[in-house]
Amino acid sequence: MTDNDDLRALVRTIPDYPKPGIQFRDVSTLLLDGPAFRKTIDRMIALVDPASFDLIAGIEARGFIVSAAMSYALEKGKIMLRKPGKLPGKSVSIDYALEYGSDKIEMHVDAIQPGQRVLLVDDLIATGGTALAGVQLLRGQGAIVEQALFIVDLPDLGGVQKLATAGVTPKALMAFAGD
Repeated sequence: MTDNDDLRALVRTIPDYPKPGIQFRDVSTLLLDGPAFRKTIDRMIALVDPASFDLIAGIEARGFIVSAAMSYALEKGKIMLRKPGKLPGKSVSIDYALEYGSDKIEMHVDAIQPGQRVLLVDDLIATGGTALAGVQLLRGQGAIVEQALFIVDLPDLGGVQKLATAGVTPKALMAFAGD
């Protein structure tokens, strides 16, 4: 197994974004490199057993990119966890706290059948607020959510621990400590 330093080198840091003191880890530079993006998806898939879940849920917006690629490669359905007002059908939502504010995500009420196993995917986990909200939203509709995948983990912000406490096994390709 690789240490993913090749991919890590393609993630840029933008200081003081979106506010002073935040070191924003920007995966868009990784996504610009086609072969590296393919390696990212392949390596994320290698972290899970595809038989252990039925659907993949991606969190808007960068999580859509990762989850769509994984859904395509694994031939799994994809659930969109969206910002408010973006879904055309009946939806359910949840409010949550961010490290620099608050937000809300929602999903269609008929996106899953109770008992379906869902893999949660996003580009990055920091404080875990968004990911935990996604887990709660999915579970509130009857999903079984036991795994989550990320490209980047910011371990000092504690998101992975929050997911683990909620009964979710989180995995990431790389970590940036001290941020």
